[in-house]
Amino acid sequence: MSSDVIASATLSFRKRLIILLLVVIVAGMSQGMLLPLLSIMLEEADVSSSLNGINSAAMYIGIFCTMFLVEKPVRRFGYKKVITAGILLITFANILFPFTELLAVWFLLRFIVGVGDSLLHYTTQLWIISSSPAEGRGKYISFYGMAYGIGFSLGPLGINLLPLGKAVPFIISSLFFTSVLLLVLRLTNELPERIKKEAAQENRFKATYRAAWFVLIPGLLYGLMESSMNSSFPLYGLRIELDQHWISLLLMAFGIGGLILQLPLGMLSDRIGRKPVLISCGIVGSLAFFLVPAAGSNIGLLFILFAIAGGVVGSFYSLGLAYAADILPRAILPTANVIASIHFSIGSMIGPTLGGYSIHYISIYSIFLFLGSVFLIFALLGFVFRAKRKAEITTGING
Repeated sequence: MSSDVIASATLSFRKRLIILLLVVIVAGMSQGMLLPLLSIMLEEADVSSSLNGINSAAMYIGIFCTMFLVEKPVRRFGYKKVITAGILLITFANILFPFTELLAVWFLLRFIVGVGDSLLHYTTQLWIISSSPAEGRGKYISFYGMAYGIGFSLGPLGINLLPLGKAVPFIISSLFFTSVLLLVLRLTNELPERIKKEAAQENRFKATYRAAWFVLIPGLLYGLMESSMNSSFPLYGLRIELDQHWISLLLMAFGIGGLILQLPLGMLSDRIGRKPVLISCGIVGSLAFFLVPAAGSNIGLLFILFAIAGGVVGSFYSLGLAYAADILPRAILPTANVIASIHFSIGSMIGPTLGGYSIHYISIYSIFLFLGSVFLIFALLGFVFRAKRKAEITTGING
């Protein structure tokens, strides 16, 4: 292959990567804004925290349902068309949110946003990974995680647009999506490579769970933590009389902590191993969550605790996938990816519902005590997990 062809292919890859990362940033901004924004709007409309939590879960129900279906349209229509469909769905829902506050309608719109988010994240992640050079794949996955972290950290700032009018945050979000759509339309569509089916799907799922049950838990915990914080913390913050702008800044601190530590933790895990890093992060994150109730309404302490908690557990999803890549045969890595995504969706659905009910019926502090407990249990499970050899796993798939 000539140097001109290689240079052209490299330039094309970089252009596509930049556009896809911009899509991820905007999708993260939308997700980071909608959860706290809609929770606050429903709280101000005197909707109970339990109903508020159930309504928040609608987006993750959409994500969860779509994960079982998304692979086929991507293989049939290509990456570009599926990303375009995702952007159009989210923009459509954003435009309609300000026209009503009926819970049933918002539930449906949040479900549509979830479907759109699922299409965007699955397809952009798969396109980046499949087109990345093997020697730099880990780096590009980190870029993906950082892009999402940037967007998700900026998203809660949309709460501060509410005084300008209830429709303003949704209009701004729609404009961002329209901008990235124009960029996506400039890309050349591609189809995923056809993969030879080496074993029955149920065998791959069973083998993946048996060999990597511990590394699949981080996806569940990350979804649980992210959705709980963004849907339940605004309710907690309003009950301890925090101003809306402090709520948005504290949520941003949570995201920024994860953004800052993602690359250092990834590099540290390359040096000393994924498991010790995951265990250590679980313990530190657990302590941070346990200390939140003790901080009360002290903004400084809350900011520090949120930055620490977000920093150590914000990389859970990507560290879990990296650990899976370390211990699983290449043939079932896509299966691990799908399972991790499903686990993330399950955690994301449980988080808002559990948070809303526990705040309403148990205590306003209960969500932080729960998060502290599950991350501590995960860390303890790490001490009993032993990875199998890849040859044993492969035998399990084929046998």
